[in-house]
Amino acid sequence: MPGSPGGRAGRPPVRRTAQRPAAARPGRDNAVRTLVTRARKAWDRPLTAYYLILGGSSLITVLGLVMVYSASQVTALQMALPGSYFFRKQLLAAVIGAGLLLAAARMPVKLHRALAYPILAGAVFLMALVQVPGIGMSVNGNQNWISLGGSFQIQPSEIGKLALVLWAADLIARKQEKRLLTQWKHMLVPLVPVGFMLLGLIMLGGDMGTAIILTAILFGLLWLAGAPTRLFVGVLSVAGLIGLVLIKTSPNRLDRFACVGSGDVSKCWQAVHGIYALASGGFFGSGLGASVEKWGQLPEAHTDFIFAVTGEELGLAGTLSVLALFAALGYAGIRVAGRTEDPFVRYAAGGVTTWIIAQAVINIGAVLGLLPIAGVPLPLFSYGGSALLPTMFAIGLLIAFARDEPAARAALAMRQPRFGRKRASGSAAGRRTGRKPDRAFGRIPGRESAGGSGRGSGRRSGAGSGQGSGQGPSRWNTMRRRASAARSSGER
Repeated sequence: MPGSPGGRAGRPPVRRTAQRPAAARPGRDNAVRTLVTRARKAWDRPLTAYYLILGGSSLITVLGLVMVYSASQVTALQMALPGSYFFRKQLLAAVIGAGLLLAAARMPVKLHRALAYPILAGAVFLMALVQVPGIGMSVNGNQNWISLGGSFQIQPSEIGKLALVLWAADLIARKQEKRLLTQWKHMLVPLVPVGFMLLGLIMLGGDMGTAIILTAILFGLLWLAGAPTRLFVGVLSVAGLIGLVLIKTSPNRLDRFACVGSGDVSKCWQAVHGIYALASGGFFGSGLGASVEKWGQLPEAHTDFIFAVTGEELGLAGTLSVLALFAALGYAGIRVAGRTEDPFVRYAAGGVTTWIIAQAVINIGAVLGLLPIAGVPLPLFSYGGSALLPTMFAIGLLIAFARDEPAARAALAMRQPRFGRKRASGSAAGRRTGRKPDRAFGRIPGRESAGGSGRGSGRRSGAGSGQGSGQGPSRWNTMRRRASAARSSGER
């Protein structure tokens, strides 16, 4: 019977109510799956690396300017200088660095390769000039600076990082093109001897931190070149042995290693007060300019330990934001190096990424008490024009490489105004029919009222007018299909 429970009128209400939650779960699962799919598509877009590099480096630089202004005011006042003294110098360096970044981003790859040898020669000359008495100057016990007059100084070892990346990338790429990397002699010579020469010039001035970063760049390039494990371990063992000797022969370096994880304020003043600054920040910090440790308690608050001041004023949220920006920058660099077909681009992008991430890890690890204090700045963030300018030029290299990918070039070429082309197509159709196009839809008013669709009226018209009236909507529909395909592909 229709009204009976077993009839066709439907199931009892109790059963329908029990099945509603089960029917809602697939909807939520599908929504989550759709969201994950869209995120993956957005993450895999051709211009993702380009936007990550440009946006991440810009945010790090701007946030660094803010923190330099906040952390350096007390130091400037203690030196009888205006409170914005260090900020103005850093801002000037950032403006010059922005020009270098734009220039590097617009340079073709061939020009980058041509500049490798001149930059290396200039860096070696300046690094040797540091050791000349009367020209080189010592800062915090390290003889690695050249005075340019007044308060302006230059640290040639920072240029040496960029020089090693460009020159080594060009060298390994040329050897790969000639298929010489299968021989260990061509793998090591002259890359390792030139790298050790730069390390020797740096160590003459006593700058152990920069030497560690240069070593990381060298090993990163060897790893990208596909060095065998035995060769890699052999070179690493030699470098480790040399570093151990240099550490054992220097009481200052031994004290830095002894301060790792130590809470002795009398022996590890800077390391312990860096931890104090991070611990007092909490989740959201004490506010910009409200740091206590920068008032003479924390040495180098605006340079090597600016991350500690960031943690105190911006809290855990600020420090995690900085870490996330560096992680995005590192991912984008690895993506550029992994997706290119040009060997030079692969090695140069990998070298720049190794340089920036290794230096950030060493600086942040020292502030957290996990690594010895190496005396290196946080890239793009700490005060120092000598470190900022080569780093921004290197970021320009990554941007140029990210733009040079075939898919990225196609996506950038499609970023043209589509509506202008639509209006132009509609105007052309209007000129063929002698009527004005409708701006909203690109069709000729009255076409359908003349006897059906444009396609049907074209068939009923004469040879001349029917052909013209039929081709206008057809071409317009083709352009619409192309524009819809471009929007759905996500390459914007």
